[in-house]
Amino acid sequence: MQRRSLLLQISQLPKLHRRCNQAYFFSSGKTQNFHSFPDNNGDPMYSDVPKPRTDKSQRKPYPTPMKELIKRAKQEKELRKSQPCRLLEHPPANGLLVPELVDVAHRVYRARELILSGLSKLLQFIPVQRCRFCYEVHIGNVGHEIRTCTGPKSGSRSATHVWRKGGVGDVIFFPKCFHLYDRVGKSRVVHDERHSAPRIPAILELCIQAGVDVENYPSKRRTKPVYSIEGRIVDFESVAGMDEMETNLFVENVDDTEVDVLRRDPNSELNAEDTNLIELSTRTLDSWFEMIGGVRKIMEKYNVWTCGYCPEVQVGPKGHKVRMCRASKHQSRNGLHAWQEATINDLVGPNYVWHVHDLNGPPLRNDLKRYYGKAPAVVELCVQAGAPVPDQYRSMMRLDVVPPERDEVDLVA
Repeated sequence: MQRRSLLLQISQLPKLHRRCNQAYFFSSGKTQNFHSFPDNNGDPMYSDVPKPRTDKSQRKPYPTPMKELIKRAKQEKELRKSQPCRLLEHPPANGLLVPELVDVAHRVYRARELILSGLSKLLQFIPVQRCRFCYEVHIGNVGHEIRTCTGPKSGSRSATHVWRKGGVGDVIFFPKCFHLYDRVGKSRVVHDERHSAPRIPAILELCIQAGVDVENYPSKRRTKPVYSIEGRIVDFESVAGMDEMETNLFVENVDDTEVDVLRRDPNSELNAEDTNLIELSTRTLDSWFEMIGGVRKIMEKYNVWTCGYCPEVQVGPKGHKVRMCRASKHQSRNGLHAWQEATINDLVGPNYVWHVHDLNGPPLRNDLKRYYGKAPAVVELCVQAGAPVPDQYRSMMRLDVVPPERDEVDLVA
């Protein structure tokens, strides 16, 4: 018996020797070489090609950890018990505007208009392709051959896209939400008001709530903060004529298409200052970054919600109660959305497209897709028009990667 156990220990000596060598190797100074490679999370200038969600039945990740959300809810509950009636002091929760964000909201509003105007002019020179069956967009004369189509009957086409000419709405997309006349007094749109409440781009609604006044979409501006009585908002400020304006607001739904329509001259031609395509693309790209930066600042104070399963968004203290969700598990919610905190990508869809090195070159091949980079459609369009490549998108666009030629595919590992 002792002999058998001794033989068993001797047979395990090579495994023990290999483990000791591995432990010595990883504990020695040789590990310094591994940390010298660029890290995806450590290098702020590095960003990999974004990957779409593989399983859309799963809920979107929470921007704020669930433990932090539970902690905030408990603190709010304890505060309501200790102070049943209290005056809300901090804007915008008390119904007042945040003074330092009013100018930011106006800059975001102007930047959005400049982007739409600039893209409409750039599309006269840079072609845009859009798939007929899905939301894939490509910047170039000819659509790519990468098989990523997820539209109807894509299996019969081997996931090949069917391209057609695209427009401004394909390059940049602003999801719409319900407009709130009083974001604090009546913070939710119920299901019966789904047809009377106007729907406008969510970024426009965010600017209106932050201080921008739009003629067709009025908003109630308070001069005194509101009270919270056992969690309910009570406004003791009386404004003459406000109740009548509120009732007339939702009688007739304002046509929200005029917000997105660019008012152009029928004989539209490029102005003298826009004849330089490089300057036009540079200004459009600068407006894009100004809009994104301003939206991030406003979202730090003003709440924006998104559904955890579908692209629906809502700007305001709470999400609406319209039963219009058709995503996964909507039967258990009776069509209501599963609201959670939104991110910048939910409010302004980046719409990533494949980067093309040469617009007049051959189309992108499916077997070489790992060598291609991506960028937001606005950035790709402006770069193709002559704007300098932004530093934060250089690694994502893979400008340092040279794709092999068609006759060199078999020689590449």
